[in-house]
Amino acid sequence: MHTVEIFPWNANLETGIAEIDVQHQQLVKLINRLAGHVAYETDLPGLEEIFNELTAYAEYHFATEEAIWREVMPEDPWEVEHRKTHQTFIAEVMRLRKAREGMSDDMAIDGVLSFLCQWLAFHILYNDRCMAQAVVAIRRGQEPEVAKRQSSDSMNTAVRALIETVLAMYERLSSRTMQLAKELATRKKLEAKLLLAGSVFDNTLESICIVDAAGNVIDANPAFCLSCERDKSVLLGMPLNALKSGLLDGENANEVWNAVSSTGHWSGTIQCRNPSGELSAEWLTLSAVRDANGDVGHYVAVFSSVGELIQRQNAMEHWAHHDALTGLPNRLLLKDRFDQAIAQASRDGSLLALCYLDLDDFKPINDHFGHAAGDHVLQVTAERILKELRATDTVARVGGDEFVILFNGVQHAGGQLTCIDRIIRAIRRPIPLDSPSDGESVHVSASFGISLYPLDGRTLEGLLHRADEALYRVKSTDKGSYQLYLAGGNGSPTVA
Repeated sequence: MHTVEIFPWNANLETGIAEIDVQHQQLVKLINRLAGHVAYETDLPGLEEIFNELTAYAEYHFATEEAIWREVMPEDPWEVEHRKTHQTFIAEVMRLRKAREGMSDDMAIDGVLSFLCQWLAFHILYNDRCMAQAVVAIRRGQEPEVAKRQSSDSMNTAVRALIETVLAMYERLSSRTMQLAKELATRKKLEAKLLLAGSVFDNTLESICIVDAAGNVIDANPAFCLSCERDKSVLLGMPLNALKSGLLDGENANEVWNAVSSTGHWSGTIQCRNPSGELSAEWLTLSAVRDANGDVGHYVAVFSSVGELIQRQNAMEHWAHHDALTGLPNRLLLKDRFDQAIAQASRDGSLLALCYLDLDDFKPINDHFGHAAGDHVLQVTAERILKELRATDTVARVGGDEFVILFNGVQHAGGQLTCIDRIIRAIRRPIPLDSPSDGESVHVSASFGISLYPLDGRTLEGLLHRADEALYRVKSTDKGSYQLYLAGGNGSPTVA
C-alpha cells in the first residue's frame, strides 16, 4: 500500500506539551491517509466515518487543549481568540459535511484534505506552538506579557519554514502530474493507466491542461475550462501563454520554460490575470513528456490556486513585525527602522532621538476596570501618539505599557521636544471607557526618557538603555514630564 506524508511528523510540529502533541499526531495520520487515497486510490472508510472521526477529534482535543490554556492564561486575549479559532474548525467541518451532498467522494475528500492541511500549517504549526511556548514559560514562573512577547518573537523565525512546508504540500500533491506524464510516455501500459489518469484528469479540482511542443493546448480538464471561463472546444489550439498571463514573454516566463527544457520539470508561483481582469496567484507544476527518442512531445501543466495561502503568508509576515494589540511596530521592526535611520543620518549629518515612554499609574486601571479596559487605553494611547508624529518617525510598543518613539532628521538636541510636548498633552486627555457606566473615563499621563544618536550611543540597545535611565530619573522626580540623557545624566526633568 502506498503512503503519502504531506506533513511527516517532526520536531517542527511539536509544541513542547506532550498531551497536545499526541493528539496532533492523530490528525497528521488522518491527513496522510487522505493523501494516500487522493494520490494512489488507497482504501478509506466511508466519508461519514471520516467526518465522525473529525468531530470526535475536535470535541476531545479542543477540550483538552483549551483546559491547558485556560489554566495558565485565563481570559487572556490569546486564549479567547484561540477558542474562537477552534469554533471555526468545527463550523468548517460541518460545512464540508453538508457540502458533500451532490458531489463525488473524491471531490469531497479533496476539500477535506485541503482544509486540514491549511489548519495544520497555520493553526498547529504556528498558533498552537506560539501558545505552548508562552504557557511553558509562564509555568516556569515568567510574567505572562514577557512570555507572550518572547514567544511571538521566537515564532517570527518560523514564518519562512512554515510557508516552505505549505508549498511543499503542493509539490507532493502534484506528483499526480508526474504520474500522468509517465503514463503518456509509457505506451506499453497505456490502456490500464489511461483509465486511471482519465479519472484523475476529469475529476480533480486542480486545473490541468496538456500542450504540444509549440505550447498550444491539445487537451484540458473541466477545472481548467472553468478557470478560463471558456468551452473546451474554444481552448483547443490556443497558446497556453495567451490563457495564462503569467507565462507571457518576460524574465519569469523564460525562466520557467528554460527550467523545463533542461530538467523536465518546474514548480513555482505565477501571477495570472483571470477573465474578469483580476490578478490571482497560482501554483504551477509544469512537466515535459518526452518520447522514446528523448524529444519533448508534450507538456503537462497543473495550476493550483494558492492566493489564499499567499494572503495568509503576508498577514503572518505583517504580525511577525507588529504588536497584535495596537498594530504598532514591535521591537523587531523597530530595529530595522533604526538601522535605516542610521544610514540616512550618516548621509545628511542629522541626529536621531530615541524616546522611551512609560504610562504613569497604568496598573490601577487594569486592577480596577479589568484588562479589557487596560487594552483599550493602550490602543487609544497608540492612536494619539501616531497622530502627532511625522510619516518618517516610528513608534513601537515594546512592553505592557511601554513605547519607544524614533525621531528621524533631528537637527539639534532639543529638536523633538515640541512634538513630545504635544504627545504628553494628547495622552493626558480623558479616555472614555466602553463600560456599562455611561460617561466613565480614565486619565493617564506619560513620562519620557530621551537619548540621542550619536551623542549618547550608536547602537539601538545602548540608546534604549540610556533612554531608560533618563526615564527612571524622571519617574522618580516628576512623572508626566521628560528628560534628556545628555550624555552624562546631568539634565533635570522638563515638565510639558
